[in-house]
Amino acid sequence: MVDYTEGKGIQYHIGLKEGDVGEYVILPGDPKRSEKIAEHLDNAKFVADSREYMTYTGYLDGVKVSVMSTGMGGPSTAIGVEELANIGAKTLIRVGTCGGMQLDVQGGDVVIATGTIRLGGTTREYAPIEFPAVPDLDVTNALVQSAESMGIRYHKGVVQSKDSFYGQHQPELSPVSYMLENKWQSWIRMGALASEMESDTLFIVGAYRKLQVGACFLCVANQEREKAGLPNPQEHDTNLPIKVAVEAIRNLIRR
Repeated sequence: MVDYTEGKGIQYHIGLKEGDVGEYVILPGDPKRSEKIAEHLDNAKFVADSREYMTYTGYLDGVKVSVMSTGMGGPSTAIGVEELANIGAKTLIRVGTCGGMQLDVQGGDVVIATGTIRLGGTTREYAPIEFPAVPDLDVTNALVQSAESMGIRYHKGVVQSKDSFYGQHQPELSPVSYMLENKWQSWIRMGALASEMESDTLFIVGAYRKLQVGACFLCVANQEREKAGLPNPQEHDTNLPIKVAVEAIRNLIRR
């Protein structure tokens, strides 16, 4: 492969080198959320700001842990995960937001993914569509244990990853509305809990690179509750899934 850094010894997109991050990395989408998560680490230091990738590194229970944003969607997530793996990251937990799909998933709830419907295009350049997008069992169990120990209302199950935010929220305006709307109803009937945009990529690239991966999300709101005329509270503070991810890493470190 061409060395696009021309001998600088850093990963081209994320701007990091070996030693800059720990084996454990928390992955928000929003770069501004990296600093917020870093506040949960001991002695956290800013490391790099490159494109959509904002990175901090600190410690949990004496073990080096990092936070790096991935931006929105599959392509930037795949690049970030690949380059983190190149410099020694081994356990990656996505902390993001989602929209509820089942009526009992409300704004403010935490959703822990046990698998993802692969609608994103990026994963098709890694594995045939028949290969499932599933997280690591130990990481997922650690997330569940964390949520339960803190008494946080959570759901665990399959989520949906897509490439088009507005394809979810305004499918009737799309030239392929017939496909979007029909498939959306299929996912609901199959019990999909929520919709987001990155976990399928994290799980597939993680499988390819032999990483331990997992994901948890804040449910911001639920458009299905809105359609059903049910109360539809909104929540935008991601502190709960951040706490779940941080405690999950502590659980994994203890093991």
